[in-house]
Amino acid sequence: MSVSHPLDQHYLLNCRTCGRRQADDGLLLECPGQHETSLLRTEYRATALVPESAERGLYRYRNWLPIRRTLPDAGGTVTYRSTTGVGKHLGLTDLWIAFNGYWPERDARLSTATFKELEAYTVLGRLPASSAPLVISSAGNTAAAFAELCSKHRIDCVVVVPSTSLGKLRFAEPLDPCVCLIALDRADYTDAIVFGESIARQHRLQLEGGTKNVGRRDGLATVLYNAFEAMSGLPEFYFQGIGSGAGAIAVHEAAQRLSRAGRTGPTPRLMLCQNSDFSPVRAAWSPGAAPPATEDRKVVDGVYAAELTNRRPPYAVRGGLRDCLTESRGDVLVADAASARDAAGMFRDLEGIDIEPAAAVALACLRESVIRGLVPSSAKVLLNVTGGGRARRETEHELATARPDLRIDRADLGSAAVAEAVGKLIDAFARV
Repeated sequence: MSVSHPLDQHYLLNCRTCGRRQADDGLLLECPGQHETSLLRTEYRATALVPESAERGLYRYRNWLPIRRTLPDAGGTVTYRSTTGVGKHLGLTDLWIAFNGYWPERDARLSTATFKELEAYTVLGRLPASSAPLVISSAGNTAAAFAELCSKHRIDCVVVVPSTSLGKLRFAEPLDPCVCLIALDRADYTDAIVFGESIARQHRLQLEGGTKNVGRRDGLATVLYNAFEAMSGLPEFYFQGIGSGAGAIAVHEAAQRLSRAGRTGPTPRLMLCQNSDFSPVRAAWSPGAAPPATEDRKVVDGVYAAELTNRRPPYAVRGGLRDCLTESRGDVLVADAASARDAAGMFRDLEGIDIEPAAAVALACLRESVIRGLVPSSAKVLLNVTGGGRARRETEHELATARPDLRIDRADLGSAAVAEAVGKLIDAFARV
């Protein structure tokens, strides 16, 4: 059962382009002004982060979250210092790990094993009491988080994923009928995004919005708030694997918010990490880098960390990745599959838990940065393990893969037959 809180206007939405400040209806994704698109950002009444001592998980930072209700049993990030494991192996004396996933010994209990649950808890907590069903497009991890929480709390949603991602949608209980799952065959993450947008337009559903949703970004910002508490300050370097880059943008915004509160020094340098064979953000950021083969589906299908293959990252939009990298003096790094697999094995052996491919890419990039002297051995470093413990959870719980309500081949997208099938599914779904 969710717990509602008074709408005391503890935050406003601010447009970076025109400066407009307005109350939040829980759904707004863009400024209504006619001008260059920019990411909306939240302005909180509270000028300092005041953790709720009685809360566990991400709602501990409720005064800096754009929510009107909380959902029970919310998990959160667990940050710890790696002194005898990966930190010692890399020769880093001040390496901190922000772990997001399932690891009971460290009280890490994100049931779908990635930090995407932080997004889902906040986006759903931001929604008004009554709204059209949400449409969520995902490479798998976001879909799993929203599907599980929406099913548990009976919040209507339509989830669109590439069929290759269905293996990430494994649950202990069957999904409630309030969750409609559509799988796209021979498709990738970007195909799912485009198709989800078309469904929302045609059937007047509410697009979740991805990086545009302040709930998603501010939920991910709690990674840094948790680390800030554990570290008693901000890191000098922040490493994370990125696809859309929502988490990296969120961390930069969180660091700026903490800096404005007067409690920190410089914001951390964003060290953003991608697959070496598909790295659109690196190509955009680094002069001379090879342009990404964004339409070469064989390349996208063959990458190590499929969740990092967003072909439309929010790079040039105001407040997006380019601005965050520039303001933080950051960089974009890449790792190949062999290095990432080796990094995943290193983490498992030295820290004691499995990690997701995106986190392995970030760790491989961190290791290479240390070898190249880009990160001093004494630097305060935060590694965001964006997902981990999935294999561990599989051994401890009986899980079953969700069955899609509709499967569509990519070649048929846009056809009259698909439009009719989706229309019937949405109509039936609306009557549930």
